[in-house]
Amino acid sequence: MLSAYSGLKKIIWLRIKKMNIIEKTDEEILAVANPFWNDLVKYSNNKNYGAFTRNFSEEMLRGANEIEMGKQFARSKLTKGLEKDPEYLGMIRRGEHVTVLYKQTNKNMAGNEYLGRLVLGYNEDNDIKIFGATIF
Repeated sequence: MLSAYSGLKKIIWLRIKKMNIIEKTDEEILAVANPFWNDLVKYSNNKNYGAFTRNFSEEMLRGANEIEMGKQFARSKLTKGLEKDPEYLGMIRRGEHVTVLYKQTNKNMAGNEYLGRLVLGYNEDNDIKIFGATIF
């Protein structure tokens, strides 16, 4: 039987232990990555900056200037008309992050395929967050 002290010690240890996303299976990563990517597509199409950035890590948020992103949403044809449910291409694990690659299409730019890149990792609270997202 665990004493209250040893149970508390285990909880504290689990809280302190830094999670590493590269230890997860592809399926576990995709269960998070696919909804995150689909949200980015949806909110990019809607030009909704607040919702677009809601799963960003603190580091990513600091680099995501709302004014510049607003200009990008306004100017870029690519950021509007993105199709839902892109084709998953693969995954690269490196350090404490995993990069998920997608083939992304755009209904306003027929015949063109783009590479989507989503970088995921754990933040300091052990929550999975977006550390990078690009489409080119």
